[in-house]
Amino acid sequence: MSEPDSDKVDLRSEIPRFKPATPPPAFGEFVETMRRLQDLAVCIDAPAEVYADARDRAAELVELLTPFEAREGKGPANRSMLLPGRGSLLMPPFTVEKFDEESVVARGVLRRYHLGGGGVAHGGVLPLIFDDNFGNVVFAAKRPISRTAYLHVNYRKVTPLDVPLVIEGKVDRVDGRKTFITARLTEEDGTLLADGEGLMVQLLPGQP
Repeated sequence: MSEPDSDKVDLRSEIPRFKPATPPPAFGEFVETMRRLQDLAVCIDAPAEVYADARDRAAELVELLTPFEAREGKGPANRSMLLPGRGSLLMPPFTVEKFDEESVVARGVLRRYHLGGGGVAHGGVLPLIFDDNFGNVVFAAKRPISRTAYLHVNYRKVTPLDVPLVIEGKVDRVDGRKTFITARLTEEDGTLLADGEGLMVQLLPGQP
């Protein structure tokens, strides 16, 4: 894919393979601070003047960062492989510990930001964790660039917050353009929380 003429590009364009980024330590610290801010944003109960002050400070941060907005694949977010969630605030903060053709294993902790109700994780967070793992499995298995065609998650137990979690996924079978993947989400002691299966389909040339 040719380089775009502008930083403003169609986000629906075909998926490129990006090179890993090695950002300065301050980027990782910035992302972690933003994660803590997300945790607070969904749980604080503050006076009106505190909300107003926080709003104004957030607006200052937006003003500071806006001139540096970059196209997909240029900034370090989602490409910083050693950071939780690859440095992307969209992704739950899981760090890959094993990445090879046999399987992909990542470990992380869900936080207050991921609360659904009753003190446990929102059920909608789990498909995101599985989908991200499936994409890593495809890449680690040296399969062609693919998109998710099917994703199914079985919820075996509620998923706790602030507890170390492990997800492991692997290729189940390959059929032409199709890569079938299975994965398990557990606590560190092996307690099964959820398992899932998915179908990743190789993109055709020029297919978004």
